[in-house]
Amino acid sequence: METKKVVVALGRNSFGNTFPQQQERIKNAAIAIADLVEEKYEVIITHSNGPQVGMIQTAMTEFARLEPKNTVAPMSVCSAMSQGYIGFDLQNAIRKELLDRGIYKPVSTIITQVRVDPFDRAFHKPTKVIGRYMTKEEADLEEHKGNYVTYEESEEGKGYRRIIASPKPVDIYEIDAIRALVDANQVVIAAGGGGIPVLEQTHNLKGASAVIEKDYTAAMLADMLDADRLMILTSSDFVTYKDEDGKDVELTNLTVDEALDLINNNILDPLTTLPKVDAATDFVGAKAGRKAIITNVTKAKKGIKERVGTIISNQ
Repeated sequence: METKKVVVALGRNSFGNTFPQQQERIKNAAIAIADLVEEKYEVIITHSNGPQVGMIQTAMTEFARLEPKNTVAPMSVCSAMSQGYIGFDLQNAIRKELLDRGIYKPVSTIITQVRVDPFDRAFHKPTKVIGRYMTKEEADLEEHKGNYVTYEESEEGKGYRRIIASPKPVDIYEIDAIRALVDANQVVIAAGGGGIPVLEQTHNLKGASAVIEKDYTAAMLADMLDADRLMILTSSDFVTYKDEDGKDVELTNLTVDEALDLINNNILDPLTTLPKVDAATDFVGAKAGRKAIITNVTKAKKGIKERVGTIISNQ
């Protein structure tokens, strides 16, 4: 059977919110990846880091508060830390699952930097909420530093939280290293959390105060590696939207044109389903023969066989 490439984007439900929860939930992700390997796919993985990077940022900010001689860690550093510790758990879980099935295949994590445009409009309209709840006084101090804050009420609590930009990816600096590992028959974990956002300044790369939407980076990674499939794994079997009566409508098979209609008519939720469908449509539309599958992490094997999930194709 001919080997094909698939880039897999793992959503936040694959990791949970705590260290023990991550180690437990990551088992489903490892099963999904091993299933794809058994289906003769070369697998490249990227993943969300939503709760994790916020937890790291909160911890480092608190550390700086308790130890004034230490500076607050920039978001780019927090992103790099999240890539390391998520990759550590993920690659070990995948390695174990593969060995349990009698498959020897190395698994590697690459700390990945992704270039963003300093003039991206996202920097003027941040949307990603991050970190702990703050008091009004703490929020005022953040705004004095030039950061954005918002007031939020949820089941987890209420108060002011920091919001940061979510610019689109422009380039992936470690793409040659990723490609070399894929060609060496390894499972590769790269561009975690959408990648470490950096700005290019002559020969220097400077970390940006931002978090990149991982689905857009996954689509770019799949395009640069000329993958056959992009698979976005979530907590749902299908992408859904609400119709005029407020009922959930499941999307199954979509052409690129049909997906574009959904996007252009603002039918999809801008913070959840829109980035997934938009990124998948960009990838599929760039070259004939490509397909994107959006489905549940526990149904990756059925998804890659197109038996479940939202399937976006050129046909």
